[in-house]
Amino acid sequence: MENALEIYQKARKKLNAFHYAMYLISWDSETEAPVGCLEERSKQIGELVSMMLEISHCKEYVEAVKTLYDKKEELTTDLKLEIVKVWEELEKELKIPEAELIEYEMLLAKANNIWCEAKLNNNYALFAPVLAQIINWQKKYIQYLETDTLKGYDVLLNDYEKGFTKKEYDEFFNLLKKELVPFVKKITSLKPLDDSFVYKKYSIDKQKEFAYYLMDVMCFDKKFGLTKESEHPFTSGYGTTDVRVTCHYYENLLTSSIFSMIHELGHATYERQCDSKYDDTALSGGTTMAMHESQSRFYENIVGRSYPFWSKHYPVLQQLFFENLHDVELDDFYHAINKIEKTLIRTEADELTYPLHIMVRYDIEKAIIESNLDVHALPKLWNKLYQDYLGIEVPNDTKGILQDVHWAGGSFGYFPTYALGSAYAAQLYHQMKKELNIDEAFGADDLSKVNAWLKEKVHKYAGSKSPKEILLMVTHEEFNPKYYLEYLKEKYSKIYQLTNE
Repeated sequence: MENALEIYQKARKKLNAFHYAMYLISWDSETEAPVGCLEERSKQIGELVSMMLEISHCKEYVEAVKTLYDKKEELTTDLKLEIVKVWEELEKELKIPEAELIEYEMLLAKANNIWCEAKLNNNYALFAPVLAQIINWQKKYIQYLETDTLKGYDVLLNDYEKGFTKKEYDEFFNLLKKELVPFVKKITSLKPLDDSFVYKKYSIDKQKEFAYYLMDVMCFDKKFGLTKESEHPFTSGYGTTDVRVTCHYYENLLTSSIFSMIHELGHATYERQCDSKYDDTALSGGTTMAMHESQSRFYENIVGRSYPFWSKHYPVLQQLFFENLHDVELDDFYHAINKIEKTLIRTEADELTYPLHIMVRYDIEKAIIESNLDVHALPKLWNKLYQDYLGIEVPNDTKGILQDVHWAGGSFGYFPTYALGSAYAAQLYHQMKKELNIDEAFGADDLSKVNAWLKEKVHKYAGSKSPKEILLMVTHEEFNPKYYLEYLKEKYSKIYQLTNE
């Protein structure tokens, strides 16, 4: 077994170097690479993927990992967890022809830029052929990986949240529909809260200044991270020492950059606060996508849209944009950032209607995978579901099916984790309230107390514990969506002065 471990560790060092290089290329591609280098960069990515597969698919490496997996009970706890994860992923990879893997990575290298151009020019026809290729590959991927217990869309869902199948998601979303749809309908029938000041003209340079201020509030160490702009905000990184976030600034929508930045810094905080002993291992980073989204949405909504948080930080924002905000009181600002409104854009949606945006995407992904729905029919289905779930008409594809980057990156099965993550966050918050003075922690100069609690309870474990294990350990019960519903109803009943909710 010692020889197998030596072979494994030597190969992993090489693979880690390749992963770091691929991460940097991806970051560059989405933030500042010239459009003209698209074809050449795609070729080079194909070469890098081919070189990686020569290492990870060679007989010696595969046999070494299999040997370690078969003798996993003799390994240390962390190494056992790592080997189990590596072997499971390797088993998947080995079922897919190498040539197809390389071809797919080259396709994705082009897809992001094509999607971006299509979105900016409201040209779905430009993106449709690429999307069709990605969907075809996803369907082949499912065929390669299907088992007796995991079939169809469940194969993709399992990649992002292991153990959560269509059955579990259907139950979760059906509960949300039952409880939230009538609640949203009741609130949106009331006199809308005034948020008109949010749409005034706000200097982008000053928005960036406030974004940097938020980085300090959230204790983001700039020695180990940086921020740039991208069409779709995202967080990227490698281990605990290189974590990067992007933001998108709109001159006539102040709140977009604020909450995008807090959201992405939530992801970044999770990455930075993982125990560094997991760096360069398969356990590095957050445990699953839903748990990762629980952290970003915890900071964005539970903290970032709370009254204590803005009691402390609104004066800074108000002074920065004095001309627009000098006559806007704290209570008015708080109500504005928590306004419930049926809107087109997922990333701009309020907490209550947000799950409905996710349901649209979830239903479309099921239709894509489980039927032969033509890619050109997707905008029509998208528009119909927005009418069904939110009662609004979609004016164009830029504000419709082209608004998200996920499908351009092949991330089918990802969207449901956003809603699940929000529910995880609410359950963790329910426990946090028992252990911390929330007003004090959220309203402090920085969020160090919040960060410390989440590090101890969630972040430090990186990928060594599953969400089920974390929730049981921290909250002393299994996943329970009732806390999500209670949080939403309690908060918004108070804001909208409702009773008996």
